[in-house]
Amino acid sequence: MLNDKNSFNHDNRNLSEVFRELQEMQKNPNSQASNYKKYEKEQKSKRKKELSSISHAQNIRDSFRQERRVKTNDLKLSQIIIGCGILIVGLAVFFPKSASFQESYAKEVEETSEVIPYELNRHRLNMQSIISENAGMDRVKEQVTEEREVEFETNYNNNPSLPKGEEVVTQEGVLGKENVTVVKTYENGEFVEEVILSKEKIADATPKNIDVGTSEFLAKHKVHIGDTMYFVDSANMKKEANDESEDVAEVKASIDVTLLELPTEEWAKVSFDNIEGYVKTSNLTSSYTTPNIVEKNRIQRILLKVNIDMELNRVSGLTLNDYQKIFTGLSQDQNKIFQNNYAVFYNMEKKYNINGVFLASMAIHESGWGTSQIAKDKNNLFGYGSYDETPYESSMEFESYEEGIETVAKSLVKYYLNPAGTKIYDGETAEAWYYNGPTLQGVNTRYASDKEWYKKVYSYMEMLYNRL
Repeated sequence: MLNDKNSFNHDNRNLSEVFRELQEMQKNPNSQASNYKKYEKEQKSKRKKELSSISHAQNIRDSFRQERRVKTNDLKLSQIIIGCGILIVGLAVFFPKSASFQESYAKEVEETSEVIPYELNRHRLNMQSIISENAGMDRVKEQVTEEREVEFETNYNNNPSLPKGEEVVTQEGVLGKENVTVVKTYENGEFVEEVILSKEKIADATPKNIDVGTSEFLAKHKVHIGDTMYFVDSANMKKEANDESEDVAEVKASIDVTLLELPTEEWAKVSFDNIEGYVKTSNLTSSYTTPNIVEKNRIQRILLKVNIDMELNRVSGLTLNDYQKIFTGLSQDQNKIFQNNYAVFYNMEKKYNINGVFLASMAIHESGWGTSQIAKDKNNLFGYGSYDETPYESSMEFESYEEGIETVAKSLVKYYLNPAGTKIYDGETAEAWYYNGPTLQGVNTRYASDKEWYKKVYSYMEMLYNRL
């Protein structure tokens, strides 16, 4: 322990001497350079001694570890002293000169211009590493002129003739073109940034125009200008869009019209069978809003053609279901003759291009709803072949009602309803022996002696049509 303490004191003396020498060198700056080599040798000698002392202290410490630990407190104190000695010696070795010395020494070198060995830089920069890192950074700039596209603008315009919220492109946008001169920067082959130097216009961009609908009426009924709409109730079309304007046409309920314009949300311009006029939007509906309006319109369109002068060499427009409907439940049809033969009248219409309702109305009138003796005995609903003098005897007899109905249909088509030479059935042409026009009154001329016959037949036609 004594030797170890003496070693520690010796280290303290050495450090004190170093400090004193440094102070003296600072006081005599002219002698610093000349004494530096001497000082450096002395420092090397002292470092060897210090290292020897440190090694000696470490050996003593190792020997004490092998002994029994009797005096534990003393041993710990010895370790503390040794550690402090090592710290002090290390400071002396690694910091042999003070900052003030370094400054004065640097000034001396500048004044004398002598080549003096500098102290080793223990934290020098690794220039090779820095150069290698920067050499890998490839930064390139280039100036180019390119043709580039110019974005077009999009314009939105309110359109009261479109359903609210709906958009329609009225003009497609076209990109413009321009020459752009830029300086581009690349790092390691990848684009980093560019600086625009100038722009030269080549072609202007064309804006895109979009109409945006604002009409709540059109949106409600899911329709557009040009679509079909329907009258809710019968009403008159006006010449102008106001109640005081004159009437141009009467339109029945459920009739279809074409929507032409929508000047306001209250009035619409429509076309009815090539007649144009204005009607209130409140009296218009659509198939979207009123789904069954289409079927009602079909029936109404059929009824519009029903008149006493209608052409009978045309189909009625009724479906098979329509025929069943108009002939079912007739109170006058006591023997159900017409109800049971509704399909026959429908088929005659399709086969011979004759109005089946007219054919049935004629049979009703001639047979008294199938109650005549000729109808009952001979299945002849028309009294076909009879003469006024001998109606029963001269009338023809058929195997069934269907045969009699078809025979009369063919006769009417061939001799009464079509002009001579008209192509009819089975490759034949009309002979028109009794043709006076394809109307009820034209048939009446040569078919019946009763001058009011056509009116009576028409009354039955009107009744059956109205059952739709």
